[in-house]
Amino acid sequence: MDSNQSLTYKDAGVDIDAGAELVRRIAPAAKATRRPELLNTLGGFAAMSELPAGYEHPVLVTGTDGVGTKLKLAIDYQRHEGVGQDLVAMCANDVLVTGAEPFIFLDYYATGRLDVDVASSVIQGVAKGCSLAGCSLAGGETAEMPGLYQEGDYDLAGFCIGVVEKSKIIDGSRIALGDIIIGLPSSGPHSNGYSLIRRVLEGADSVDETLIDTLMTPTRIYVKSVLETLRTTSVHGMVHITGGGFYENIPRIFTQPDMAARIDLTSWQRPDIFSWLQRGGNITDREMLTTFNCGLGMLMLVPANSADSALQALQQAGEAPVVVGEVCPAGASVPDHQILVA
Repeated sequence: MDSNQSLTYKDAGVDIDAGAELVRRIAPAAKATRRPELLNTLGGFAAMSELPAGYEHPVLVTGTDGVGTKLKLAIDYQRHEGVGQDLVAMCANDVLVTGAEPFIFLDYYATGRLDVDVASSVIQGVAKGCSLAGCSLAGGETAEMPGLYQEGDYDLAGFCIGVVEKSKIIDGSRIALGDIIIGLPSSGPHSNGYSLIRRVLEGADSVDETLIDTLMTPTRIYVKSVLETLRTTSVHGMVHITGGGFYENIPRIFTQPDMAARIDLTSWQRPDIFSWLQRGGNITDREMLTTFNCGLGMLMLVPANSADSALQALQQAGEAPVVVGEVCPAGASVPDHQILVA
């Protein structure tokens, strides 16, 4: 390099002008998610918000997550539109299981070289997810880090804040034997198991656009339907079926070691994509249930005498709920078409 040459940040691979253009493009989408509690707009150093009104003893609930290697498919097949919703869903659904109302979301987008078109598409999806979750896209961070990411790669992280009345926290402590387990349908694998999915794709005879469309279907956001149901129905516990499937996630809600979930595997219809994955990878039933949601993205545990009202409330809120099991003693025996998760 000529000792007299003057280097710029752009010469080093960071384009500040591109970052400014990205903020300009996404500002309208972020503004559309704005809730009245938010006190400032995009572009500041930090987001400020009041607590939502109507809470006597508000408790803040926080969650953070990413999209995982589903991003690799998004990059390989140029399907960036839905992963922003995936990001919001993975965080907001986790916050939701405590009974909390998500109200603030922030995103982190990191890449080697900022492609404004790709980044704008992703963050437009984040804004859509925030609208579905009823929370404000309050801000975020775009990091351009040449040399750390390969050309075209990017990564995402999300951060969600919710609020719940302390007396209405759902923490599993009220779960009792005989509680009914209601499942809410997923839209597919959501954002989990994609390292295994990609291995199955590598061995597939053919991969068409319809298959990729199915695999890239965004994660469902259950916030509005579940919060509507909580207003009228007693719920003892909720499970967001994410990485680890049934066997890893269900035990997280039990506070008593003598309780288990009896799940009837014949009680719901699995989407065809899971059958394709199981055949394509010669995956065992146990591995499927430990990796994927297999068609159920959220479980709700309700008292037996509230099951009918819960099903009705969920249906009125736009869900297609199905009874998939019950809470039973941890040592119970189950027939072949059921599993016991403790």
